[in-house]
Order: sequence, then C-alpha cells, then structure tokens
Amino acid sequence: MLEKVTYCPASRTLKVIGGKWKPLILYYLQNNTRRNGELLRLMPDITQKMLTRQLRELEADGIVHREVYPVVPPRVEYSLTEYGQTLTPILEAMVQWGMEQDNLQVKKQKDNEILAG
Repeated sequence: MLEKVTYCPASRTLKVIGGKWKPLILYYLQNNTRRNGELLRLMPDITQKMLTRQLRELEADGIVHREVYPVVPPRVEYSLTEYGQTLTPILEAMVQWGMEQDNLQVKKQKDNEILAG
C-alpha cells in the first residue's frame, strides 16, 4: 500500500523562487535596485520575454517591487520588497553551497591531474 504524500513547506518556497532564472534575479536584486537592461547584461542567456515573465511573477508574489518613473523614455527599476528581503538567508545559503561545490570541483580536477600526470 502506498503512503499518502503530505505537504512539504519547502514546496511553497520553490513555487515562489524555483526555476532557472528567479534565484538569479533575486541574487542580483538582493542588494541593488536594477533596471531591466542591467539584469539582461548580468544574465546574458535570458531572453527579454522570459525576464519580463519572471519579474511579473515575482512582483505578483510580492517579492519584487517595480517602480515606473514618468519620464521619456520610460524608466523602470526593480528592487526587492521588504517581504522579498526575507529570502536573503535562503539566497546566501544557496550562494555558500554553490561556492563549496565549485571548490570541490576544482579539488577533484587537481586530484585527477595529479593522478594522470
């Protein structure tokens, strides 16, 4: 008999910040207000359409604030809301884990070179 699957609170977190681009967007916004073009330069593999979609979803979830300035041409800036700032410890943990994995990978490569060499 299969056991009934219960709700995992981490799934709520993943629903809001999961995916390929949202963690990167949040990383780049965590300490800075950024314009659309800046985010595109920081993430050269994302398309304008995808960036817009992800920013809109984050805005709808109350994570990102979109500020439109009434100038010509229009200027739009994105920043984390106070609620979005609560994700900072999660983002920092992800960054730390990623750096540790990078260090392990470099060590493995060096070990393999020594063994091969």
